[in-house]
Amino acid sequence: MITIMSVFLLAGLVKGVIGLGLPTISMGLLTIIMAPASAASLLIIPSLVTNIWQLFIGPAFLSLIKRLWGFIAGIFIGTLFSVLPGLTSTSSWTETALGIVLILYGLWGLIATKLPSPGKSEKWLSPLVGYITGGITAATGVFVIPAVPYLQSLQLNKNDLVQALGLAFTASTIALAIHLSLDSKLEHVDYYLSAIALIPAIVGMYAGQYLRKVISELTFRRCFFIGLIALGVYMAIK
Repeated sequence: MITIMSVFLLAGLVKGVIGLGLPTISMGLLTIIMAPASAASLLIIPSLVTNIWQLFIGPAFLSLIKRLWGFIAGIFIGTLFSVLPGLTSTSSWTETALGIVLILYGLWGLIATKLPSPGKSEKWLSPLVGYITGGITAATGVFVIPAVPYLQSLQLNKNDLVQALGLAFTASTIALAIHLSLDSKLEHVDYYLSAIALIPAIVGMYAGQYLRKVISELTFRRCFFIGLIALGVYMAIK
């Protein structure tokens, strides 16, 4: 119990600062002591609640929905109709590959002065990126690739970016829950423990959000990409 609470406290803190990391850190650490499908089902309540909170803390909710509806639809379709093997059968190279991609993207983000915007390609690129994100979510329980690089390329300010990540991760959590339910992986979910895990996740996220408010845009950007690199290193090593 203490180990699980500590995992969600750490994951919530990271998520509060950079807007992501709760499912990735939770999955990475929890799979040391339990099966991936069990870990994914355990984080559903903390992930869903913290992502909804993150989604509604900014003023750009309606405009983001209008802009990213195709991206969200792609996430649901990709998760529910993934061509990749599911959580119980995924190969070890999958997380390693995702970790390497995160590392490379984080390093490039720290070096590059500005990410290219998709421009007019955004209309067809959003559903495609959403679909790929959904497929990877169904296979690994991790929502970050390629959703995070794509959302960052839209050149949103730090608060809108965090809110957009909340929107993407809320959709991914709901889609993953449906996927696991249809795949009969939610039969033995400990909803009580999942609900209890929400407490340290919220405490950590609240502390992280306070830290984000007092740091500059440049510092936030550095923390954002350093956080991605750290997550990638962990996934690759694991």
